[in-house]
Amino acid sequence: MSVIAKTKEYLSGVGAEAKRVTWPGRRELWESTLVVIAFIFILAVTTLVCDKLIEGFIKIVHAGA
Repeated sequence: MSVIAKTKEYLSGVGAEAKRVTWPGRRELWESTLVVIAFIFILAVTTLVCDKLIEGFIKIVHAGA
């Protein structure tokens, strides 16, 4: 089987799979977006808290040295 035939077969399969994809509705997309935004906010706050704790620990260790 030639490379061109294999490529055509592959692209045909990709097209068939693309037709079977179900896209989320507007409500589901909105809910997913809110979940991602909330997760990013929580991650940012967690990172900030950890950064401040490490900064405070370093200051304590450095002041004691």
